[in-house]
Amino acid sequence: MKHIILALVENRPGVLARMAGLFSARGFNIDSLTVGETEDPTISRMTIVVRGDDRTLEQVKKQLNKLIDTISVKDFVKKEFIDRELMLFKVNVDDKTKDKVKNIIEKSKDKIVKISKDYIIVEAVGDENHIKTLLSNLEKYGITHVTRTGRIAMAVE
Repeated sequence: MKHIILALVENRPGVLARMAGLFSARGFNIDSLTVGETEDPTISRMTIVVRGDDRTLEQVKKQLNKLIDTISVKDFVKKEFIDRELMLFKVNVDDKTKDKVKNIIEKSKDKIVKISKDYIIVEAVGDENHIKTLLSNLEKYGITHVTRTGRIAMAVE
């Protein structure tokens, strides 16, 4: 099962390494990890996406809460939330495919960042389904140089 964990932590050196170490010690691969300051520069928000069974992940959350720098830990698995990811990527084009690719990008309401003779650079922002659909619609043209931020999430409470 996929879990999105939100942790508020003290913004100090070494916190990220300790948090990530708890997941690797339990054999969890982190699918996505984003970290950034909150409205308070002394606090960072970490969004961690992992796959694993509920029981083992519950133990990891308990251990995360025990870390001295942890303020709070939430699992969004049973909560309503909004999530987004930012992605930049290149799509191969030629004279025959350029207009088709541009049309797909415009219909998806994503942004063309640069157009060249051989490729288009795209900026896509959306939830997991939006990103997957866009990549699926463009894969036949050849997608290269994919850069992703990882998911961020916010509870709807």
